[in-house]
Amino acid sequence: MMHNKVWSVMTGDVVRAEYDTPFKEVARLLADHHISGLPVVDDEEHVIGIVSETDLMMHQAGTSAPDEPDRRFHFTALTPAARRQAAARTAGQLMSQPPVTAHADDTIVEAARTMAQCRVERLPVLDEEDRLVGMVTRSDLLRVFLRTDAEIRQEVTREVLERALRLEPRSIDVSVTDGVVTLRGQMERKSDSEIAVSMALQLDGVVDVVDRLTYRLDDTMLQPDERPLQGPADDWRRGR
Repeated sequence: MMHNKVWSVMTGDVVRAEYDTPFKEVARLLADHHISGLPVVDDEEHVIGIVSETDLMMHQAGTSAPDEPDRRFHFTALTPAARRQAAARTAGQLMSQPPVTAHADDTIVEAARTMAQCRVERLPVLDEEDRLVGMVTRSDLLRVFLRTDAEIRQEVTREVLERALRLEPRSIDVSVTDGVVTLRGQMERKSDSEIAVSMALQLDGVVDVVDRLTYRLDDTMLQPDERPLQGPADDWRRGR
């Protein structure tokens, strides 16, 4: 059982710029393709920066109309980074760096966490040699939450109950409503019930898990030599 990978939701045909791409060409690319940002790459397709609409706006904010009386004061009052963007003529001079990126084999959860922590709305996607192979946005990552309740229920039953815990699917009742999974039934060990909930929470599209599970034995309070013989869930626990 694995999360969907970034490559499964990314856009492969990426609009990009090079270091020497002129400012007006960058603006045209953003407008023509209805996008809010694009990566800047070197000759080997390595991403060296990102140009966004915000960067273009910083450029415009740092420049004044020819007849503006306080133009010199306005320019010198900017921060060094803002002055650089105001004077930029190419994508390389305009871009924000270092770029925040993801790899194609990253999970959707990992990419979403990167976006949230870095407060960005898009991530260039790199291959194993750090070359640009795609672009992923917030809306791309949110696609996993469009999975139907039936699809989620089927995966919980197949991947969590049958494959990981080796249970008969009818031994535990699984219901899903608007992405919220509810688990009901009795399990052999408390640790198994905790693992079932944890694994279900990690499935793509699951909003939350309601735990209605009971257990015959509370093995979480036992000493190592008192615990029952190894069960299938122990393999999963060690592999986390």
